[in-house]
Amino acid sequence: MTNDRSFLTKFAWLSIVAALVTMGLKTAAYVLTGSVGLLSDALESLVNLVGAIMALAMLTVAARPADNDHAYGHGKAEYFSSGVEGGLILVAALGIGMTAVERLLHPKPLEQIGLGLIVSVGASLVNLGVALVLLRTAKQHQSITLRANAQHLLTDVWTSAGVVVGVGAVALTGWQRLDPVVALIVAGNIVWSGVRIVRDSVSGLMDTALPSDEVKIVCDILGKLKQDGIEYHDLRTRQAGAHRFISLHVLVPGSWTVHRGHELAEQIETDIRCALPNAEVITHLESIEDPVSWEKDCTDRAGPGVGPAR
Repeated sequence: MTNDRSFLTKFAWLSIVAALVTMGLKTAAYVLTGSVGLLSDALESLVNLVGAIMALAMLTVAARPADNDHAYGHGKAEYFSSGVEGGLILVAALGIGMTAVERLLHPKPLEQIGLGLIVSVGASLVNLGVALVLLRTAKQHQSITLRANAQHLLTDVWTSAGVVVGVGAVALTGWQRLDPVVALIVAGNIVWSGVRIVRDSVSGLMDTALPSDEVKIVCDILGKLKQDGIEYHDLRTRQAGAHRFISLHVLVPGSWTVHRGHELAEQIETDIRCALPNAEVITHLESIEDPVSWEKDCTDRAGPGVGPAR
């Protein structure tokens, strides 16, 4: 199993640079227009920067190889990064909401709207480009940290689009309260994004089982053993960052030699690793005729569809 993922940190650096650029552009747009919607955009870019720095730190930790104190590697560090970023998103949403409510109660006219919108759109295009790069890399290398960072940037893009619409509507209608109304909608969208990212991070830290489609792949591979009179049970799975962990008991005829049983176990582990990259597979051989072999059945822990193949 390849553990060298240190190259992913360069994408975190890309996110940091993008956050600095967009934060500067959006702050300038706010100064030009006085729009609370554009201010909310600038605040979220600050959160983007903090999240990107956290992503860099955790990707560096996650890339470390397994050691005596962390025999299964450091992959779970990525969940801390995505969890912190989700929390920061929620804090930013609170700040945006409070500012928007104050401006809703005390509206102020906007200035230099055209120039401000041009600057904001430019910042959004930077975020969109970086987000697409991060999403592609996250999918290719199964990095929850880069995925969370990309989702945050995409949320920022949609936020900016909403703000542009709101500020443009103010320019067309002259109704100043449209600006803070849009900012409140933006805050709601940010909350949803933050909750989703935090939920995914908690699931990873709680050793949630592999997705059902991946469990089915494992079961399909194991199901082929039945034609040779071989059974399995106590199938358990979990995921830590990009790494998958799978364990099961394989029941073979008691007359088999140790060598034959070992060859079968090796073949099962190889087949699963070929089907699911970055998988660590642990098999435990037992005699199918021995009743004690079935006493370790953990169907209730394995989840639906992954119990003993009797």
